[in-house]
Amino acid sequence: MAVRIRLSRGGSKKRPFYRIVVADARAPRDGRFIERIGSYNPMLPQDHANRLVVDEEKVKEWLSKGALPTERLAKLFANLGLVAKPVINAQPKKSAPKAKAMERLKEKEEKAKAAAEAANAEASAE
Repeated sequence: MAVRIRLSRGGSKKRPFYRIVVADARAPRDGRFIERIGSYNPMLPQDHANRLVVDEEKVKEWLSKGALPTERLAKLFANLGLVAKPVINAQPKKSAPKAKAMERLKEKEEKAKAAAEAANAEASAE
């Protein structure tokens, strides 16, 4: 059974409140869970004490049993020092430069390289 540590949404419309739960990966997001281990209220300021309330002992216990946190919880747990900080790709493929833009960049680099070589040739000839 694949076990995940994830957020279960509560609260009203446009006022989110999340419970941090340990659940089977196949269970619905707000459905059945094994254990509740904390809460997360993104509406509070970042330095507020009740923004993230977690039972660290239970988190460590579930992580040792092989439960995997979601990406959002991995970031939050990394701030608490419970897990290693996840690697996040800064530039997704969707926003990467397209073929024509890459061609223009290559042309610009070649022109700059040629200009630098010409400057070096003039400096060495003098």
